[in-house]
Amino acid sequence: MITTLIGALLFVLLLAGLAHDTVRLLALTARHRPSLARLGGRRATAVAAERQLAHRLLTGRIDAATYRRRMASLAHPTRKPHGVRHG
Repeated sequence: MITTLIGALLFVLLLAGLAHDTVRLLALTARHRPSLARLGGRRATAVAAERQLAHRLLTGRIDAATYRRRMASLAHPTRKPHGVRHG
């Protein structure tokens, strides 16, 4: 009897957590977050840039200092203001 009660309580807590997460993801504030597809695209772009830099280092096209500087700029990108023209 107690085991059934504990199991039912855990099931209700699990459903409540699932409902909470669903509502949170579908809320209006979620529109201000980047979509998972955009994040995946950014990640893929960063991985491709890292591979290209590693290839250039291994083939001797760039030196170690340039490699470290460019990898640091990939790891800590500076964002440009949105809507501002450059040039």
